[in-house]
Amino acid sequence: MSDVLTPALTPALTMAGRSIRLSRRNIDALITSMMLPLMLMVVFIYFFGGAIDTGTTYVTYVVPGILVLCAAFGASTTAVNVSEDMKGGIIDRFRSLDIGGTSILAGHVAASTIRNLVSTAVVLAVAFLIGFRPSASPAAWLAAGAILIIFLVAISWLSAAVGLLARTPEAAGGFTFFMSFLPYPSSAFVRIDTMPSWLHGFSEHQPVTPLIESLRGLLLGQPVGSAPWTALAWCGGILAVAVALSGALFKVRTA
Repeated sequence: MSDVLTPALTPALTMAGRSIRLSRRNIDALITSMMLPLMLMVVFIYFFGGAIDTGTTYVTYVVPGILVLCAAFGASTTAVNVSEDMKGGIIDRFRSLDIGGTSILAGHVAASTIRNLVSTAVVLAVAFLIGFRPSASPAAWLAAGAILIIFLVAISWLSAAVGLLARTPEAAGGFTFFMSFLPYPSSAFVRIDTMPSWLHGFSEHQPVTPLIESLRGLLLGQPVGSAPWTALAWCGGILAVAVALSGALFKVRTA
């Protein structure tokens, strides 16, 4: 079995290592991916938190939403990295070395997941400093971490597909705006029942709402109901579509 897996895994791991090294050189992007969620957390907690009634301390309510915002924003930058590779011509060199499109994209996704786990850990550490006090059991922490990682992988693959679809890195960058906006019409920062009634349907049934509710319930030791299964279903659907779409788009772009 290992002899079968090694030829497929080695190029992907090599591409992941390359993407991580490129990330270390792009300090501006790393700082932005960490500072934006941190700044939003500080703004919402200290500027708006006193005016928002969530039935609990606001820092306790908002941190799970900030974690998802951090993950979504960071994973979406994969679109720019993939688009830059396609524009720069490096893909032709990789293909001449018999490195397939799946390995190249998987390397971007793996590096994105690692990068954003580090960013999420930084955001969580700052959240602890400003008063976030979860009551999760070790099993709940593991479940929350697993759900977040699956979300990161799914969005990173979707972002890779967007990077293949976009013709320029600037156009691919628009995906980061979309993913940064998506947590706002959800339960990330305020309760959905406080929103206009016409927005309830979208807010309750969009992908990040069950994800946020799952993380909030698991980290705070509250009942989660079917939210984790709904979140995993969303992630599985996004991942399946994104992987298939990425494969098709890569063939089209490199034909």
